[in-house]
Amino acid sequence: MPHKPSAYVLDSWAIIAYLEDEPSGEKVADLIAAAHENGTPLKMTVVNIGEIWYILARETSELEADRSIYQLHELGIEFIAADWKLTLAAARFKARHKMSYADGYAAALAQQEKGAVLLTGDKEFKQVEKDITIYWL
Repeated sequence: MPHKPSAYVLDSWAIIAYLEDEPSGEKVADLIAAAHENGTPLKMTVVNIGEIWYILARETSELEADRSIYQLHELGIEFIAADWKLTLAAARFKARHKMSYADGYAAALAQQEKGAVLLTGDKEFKQVEKDITIYWL
């Protein structure tokens, strides 16, 4: 990465890779550790947290989903509430691009946080590379 970002915004793809020990999960773990060392905030919207919760609840159980969300909180990831400003920005991404609404929230948060970098491997974000800075996992 060329410069120190003001924050890392994590999307659901990155967190699922991390939680399920997928190949990109190690890279996510390294970036989380580096963020702690450098004092770089880690952020996610509550919409993306909800998406992770329901994916895990379907795959395992609601209890395991609860534990995983708690683990993310313990990792120091700040959960950002979806106020109107963020919601409108997410809706604009959704209206203008073929992407999920939850991905629109991740993109909106990355755009809203000046100097932030979105961590993802989700190819849906290719279409918004001109709008936000992306670190591809």
